[in-house]
Amino acid sequence: MKIEILNTGSELLLGRTLNTHGQWIGRELFELGLRVDRLVTVPDGEAIADGIREAVARCDVLLVTGGLGPTSDDITREAASAVLGIELIEDEAALRSLEAFFEKREREMAPENRRQAQVPVGADVLPNPNGTAPGIYIPPRLNGAANCAVFLLPGPPRELHPMFEAEVVPRLRSLGGIEEPGRILELKFTGIGESELHREIDAALEAIPGLEVGYCARPSEVDLRLIGSAEAVEAGRRLALGRLGDRCFSDAGESMEEVVVRGMRARGLKLALAESCTGGLIASRITDVPGASAVLTLGFVTYANEAKVSLLGVSEADLVAHGAVSEPVALQMAEGAIRASGADVAAAVTGIAGPDGGSAEKPVGTVFIAVATRGGSTRVERQLHLRSRTGFKQAVSQAALEMVRRVAQNSVL
Repeated sequence: MKIEILNTGSELLLGRTLNTHGQWIGRELFELGLRVDRLVTVPDGEAIADGIREAVARCDVLLVTGGLGPTSDDITREAASAVLGIELIEDEAALRSLEAFFEKREREMAPENRRQAQVPVGADVLPNPNGTAPGIYIPPRLNGAANCAVFLLPGPPRELHPMFEAEVVPRLRSLGGIEEPGRILELKFTGIGESELHREIDAALEAIPGLEVGYCARPSEVDLRLIGSAEAVEAGRRLALGRLGDRCFSDAGESMEEVVVRGMRARGLKLALAESCTGGLIASRITDVPGASAVLTLGFVTYANEAKVSLLGVSEADLVAHGAVSEPVALQMAEGAIRASGADVAAAVTGIAGPDGGSAEKPVGTVFIAVATRGGSTRVERQLHLRSRTGFKQAVSQAALEMVRRVAQNSVL
């Protein structure tokens, strides 16, 4: 089936509200073996009618979200009725449900709320126990404009999600044409660009029958998406890991910090952090992961040189001779964090986030990353990340976590 989503609401286009509907509905449909052909977002007003008119002419199912409230800008019902040529009437059951909603909460129902009981003649009312706006299902047989099934759904996720699962999914199944669900696998790579990843494996992946391949570049990582039968996806996974396994940090869709926490917990390793240019971002990412308390012992944010000296034991002479952004200082920061924390592994970063502070020898974007192990060696890498200040911090945190990941997974620096 050709399925389209029409998200309505000016707030979605003004940047005031994050539009998560497309992502969530797309994932739910894929589990049914269905795919979204098109996703369109329109503001409140006449654009809703235009969006419905265009969509029903080309798709089999249209999912419209938002615009079912009681206010003057909630005109999705009226727009659908006009486009499809179906009269709106007040549905008695929907009105009783509205009245019961307010009565249960000991609130008076405003006259404007009666609009929410307006339903196209012959349409199904979709109950909404989590809000005042009932959903509406207009079967293809009622659609005078095109042979398209239309669902009008509330905008708030806490109302949309349960209604979709309880009311939309069964109707989609009954419409028929649902194939066996495919499999989707996401592999995450770091330390490699999107074009380089594409060049290394794309031709070989394209040769696998029935495999759909997609790429998505994110800050400091590239995601490879494989869709198809279980056999095709597994063949793609083996190929990608066989060629670029050292660059892949997850074949289960996990974030870098999730992989690090899981790997260190599995080995019973403790982690300490010494951050300068990232200002605590690495620790923040680690603590975003449930179970991080079993791994992270402490984190130092030693932004000033005095803090590097007093808390981590960095040599004042080396700070003067080499500067705060240098290999000796990064090394001493990591080893100082090991001493102070009793951790098994420590990572340290010191760099120039910009936009000022660079030199010919150490331009903006320069960073030194060190990882030390208790009773073992310390590795220091110099890297250059030419990004915005925020992008630099994200890239450095990713690179530091990748070095820690290699220690946790491979027992080597």
